[in-house]
Amino acid sequence: MKIRIKGNSVRVRLTRPEVDQFARTGYLEEKTEFGNNNFTYALQSKEGIAGLEADFASGKMSMFVPTGIPADWAANERVGYENNMDIGNGKQLYLLLEKDFKCIDAPPHEDQSDNFEHPKQVC
Repeated sequence: MKIRIKGNSVRVRLTRPEVDQFARTGYLEEKTEFGNNNFTYALQSKEGIAGLEADFASGKMSMFVPTGIPADWAANERVGYENNMDIGNGKQLYLLLEKDFKCIDAPPHEDQSDNFEHPKQVC
């Protein structure tokens, strides 16, 4: 699972095995260790929501996905899901969840074997 955070936007990308695992379990979690502290990030299926949501508490960023999307997403060609989440004071947090494609111009030493085939790849 890869995350990209810039300003009020969070982008999460999943490899093929991660999409499959998320479809089966409805949950993924990873962490980055900073000595005595950890930054944990998770993706979790959640009932009762209409679009992507997120939360950050106790060093853990969680992105929530409406129940039903994980299993369906693994079985179709849809690239991803997005939502602008209202965070109050007239502000929004842009959330994007997408399949991680192989880069067309990636360096040869970069392992992309678990990524999805790029739809614009020329064969």
